[in-house]
Amino acid sequence: MAEVSFYILPTESLDDRYLFACKLIEKAYRSGSFCYVLTDSAEQSRIIDDLLWTFRAGSFIPHQIYTGEPPDIARDGVYAASLSGTGAAIARDGVYAASSPGASAAIEQVILIGSLNPPEHWQKVLFNLSSRYPEIGPQTGRILEILDNSETTKAAGRDRYRRYQQSGLKVVTHKDW
Repeated sequence: MAEVSFYILPTESLDDRYLFACKLIEKAYRSGSFCYVLTDSAEQSRIIDDLLWTFRAGSFIPHQIYTGEPPDIARDGVYAASLSGTGAAIARDGVYAASSPGASAAIEQVILIGSLNPPEHWQKVLFNLSSRYPEIGPQTGRILEILDNSETTKAAGRDRYRRYQQSGLKVVTHKDW
């Protein structure tokens, strides 16, 4: 069952909210969690995509915008190394090469950002920057909700909070950032 963490920031700044999200995404990536960042729109996805390249000097988080197609690493037929150092050959059509045991792990190293529901291999950790209640699958282990202190964001957050509770999910709130 998924655990939900709400992070409520002291400011109403959307920029602060996005910057905080990038810091948490980096922390998740560094700990080996490969996630999906759910947004409301293609524009919001582009903002997060740009910020993940620039928010901190020296930071590198492999990511891309998800548009319903397999990630570039799966589509382009590349060779990638998994966290364990094993190689993974990926076929051009997005299908994992059957003889490559590390293929799935290599692809999942890419953080995906998008307004569509997350694809199968990116449902474990979900950063919800959207205003809607996310689709929660059996693979979902953690949902991170990052709210600024604006009334609009908090009202939508309260609605999702209630829905998470009604779904029987454990909800934790973090304040004082």
